[in-house]
Amino acid sequence: MSHINTKCLQAGYVPGDGEPRVMPIVQSTTYNYKSSEKLAQLFDLDAEGFFYTRLANPTVDFVEKKIAALEGGVGAMLCAAGQSASLMSVLNICRAGDHVVCASSIYGGTFNLFNRTMREMGIDFSFVDPDIAPAALDAAFRENTRAVFAETLSNPSLIVCDIEKFANAAHAHGVPLIVDNTFPTPVNCRPFEWGADIVIHSTSKYLDGHAVALGGVIVDGGKFDWKNGKFPGLTEPDETYHGTVFADKFGASAYIVKARAHLMRDLGAIMSPENAFLLNLGIETLFLRMERHVENAQAVAEFLESHPKVEFVRYPGLASDPYHALSEKYMPQGSCGVISFAVKGGREAAAKFMDSLELASQVVHVADCRTCVLHPASTTHRQLSDEQLRDAKIDPGLIRLSVGLEHISDILADLEQALAK
Repeated sequence: MSHINTKCLQAGYVPGDGEPRVMPIVQSTTYNYKSSEKLAQLFDLDAEGFFYTRLANPTVDFVEKKIAALEGGVGAMLCAAGQSASLMSVLNICRAGDHVVCASSIYGGTFNLFNRTMREMGIDFSFVDPDIAPAALDAAFRENTRAVFAETLSNPSLIVCDIEKFANAAHAHGVPLIVDNTFPTPVNCRPFEWGADIVIHSTSKYLDGHAVALGGVIVDGGKFDWKNGKFPGLTEPDETYHGTVFADKFGASAYIVKARAHLMRDLGAIMSPENAFLLNLGIETLFLRMERHVENAQAVAEFLESHPKVEFVRYPGLASDPYHALSEKYMPQGSCGVISFAVKGGREAAAKFMDSLELASQVVHVADCRTCVLHPASTTHRQLSDEQLRDAKIDPGLIRLSVGLEHISDILADLEQALAK
């Protein structure tokens, strides 16, 4: 299967003779074996299989294989939420005393996770401007730096990450680049092709596409050299597995195997089989939905850009957008369906506009099939200080509009009547 459209439908689950054509939900916590020796092999990581759903489940496994195929990775691990994926992607290679370089323009929930909770765990973070010059980016690294983190397309400021710039800096210092690819999805951008080493998603967004199932995923690119002396968790014996050295035993898949065998074993933030089933239904139409999201968002962005009551619009598909050239490089088929803009009059005018919308919903969500709207400074980024909001390039009056799949004429009519008020 060479085309991503086909992978969305066919990858992951391949039924045998007499088996269900549609991927089944295996709703079981545990699995039966007639041999105690086989169970022992599973616990020692000497055999593949399922023994407890906290670590792995057949339905979840099918979807993990599909997402790995879409991104071009060697393996994936589904998590209970996008926050779980962000946490474990870093925690898998960082310990107390380690340091991470991170783009400042990231989702507010991720910023709080890194800046508060993971600092309390002893992992330090330096937040850098995504537009930072290569020399300044190089200076942000320390002897104890163990990862770089960025979003392909930042939420909600819609800054396009120069993936090659961050990947080159990370690799020059012997550490991996972790990229959150939630907004473009693998349909519009595949960060591994540009040097990223680990890709994560909040699957609750476009991959699901219908706002029905929380989830996250970590995908391993399988190309990073973990044996450079910086990652003892992968190169030193793990006594909880009788001295297993993950990098030696599992090679290119060492990172994702350790994430499951160590972190998922101990933290238990696995996706439920039913949510994996719902996620798979969403992925089957992902390539169709992203095409329409981009088409509708482009029309809305052009409408807003020309409207006299709109102060500014941020959307990489606009020729006037400062990230248009990077978007053309990394996402030539379009970015996503999310637009950030501000109406003239600041926060008060923004509130009046949003309260006047009839078709679009005000919800704490983004990137599903229905048009929705949110004021980030009051909600998802409420905990950030004014300085942190500026660093994240979020204007106090900024509105995040997630353009859905409704008919474009109905979307534009709703925006027009709300702006008129």
